[in-house]
Order: sequence, then C-alpha cells, then structure tokens
Amino acid sequence: MTTFRFITVGENLGTRKLGEETRNKLLPLLLGEGQVVLDFEGVNVVSNSFADECLAKLLLIMTLEELKKKTTFRGLNDFARKNISVAFKRRYLALNSEKRNEFASEEQ
Repeated sequence: MTTFRFITVGENLGTRKLGEETRNKLLPLLLGEGQVVLDFEGVNVVSNSFADECLAKLLLIMTLEELKKKTTFRGLNDFARKNISVAFKRRYLALNSEKRNEFASEEQ
C-alpha cells in the first residue's frame, strides 16, 4: 500500500493547474500495483476545481469501480469531503450523459 500525502502539495488546494499537476504525480501510483491511500491530513481546503481536475478526471482513465478498488481516503475534513464528492458526482453524471448521447446517435 502506497500513501500519497496531499499536504506535500499544499494546505490549500485550489486551482485547476495545481490539480492537473497533482493528478500527473498521482497517476503513476494508481496505475501501479496495490492500493493508494489518498491522505489529506493537514489539508485545510480542497476546492471544487482542484477536486475535479485532480481526482474526478481520473474517471476519464479508469472506471469508478476501478478507482474505488485502488484508493482509500484518509484525513478529509467535512469541507474537502463535500467538494470531492460533488466533483465526482458531476464528472460521473457528465460522462454517463455523453455515453447516452453517443448511444442514441448510433441508433439513428
């Protein structure tokens, strides 16, 4: 089991740019063997933009089920937990909406 400590990125995680940079550091760990602990201990703020760019965009690479098997969260405060949850829900719904639209186009 590998631990990715978000506090090494910063106490306040707010921008898409920082989210993309962090996702690029996190991705090799997720594509490797074993589970990855996403440790937010000491992190005060995780914005919706950061959460979407860093975490929810992982759904473009792997399924939600694969991501759940590969990760576990630790040390999230309520604010960060809510923003991460919202980011995943929005990205998941957007991806499923796109798939339904593609399917409908193929049927015509």
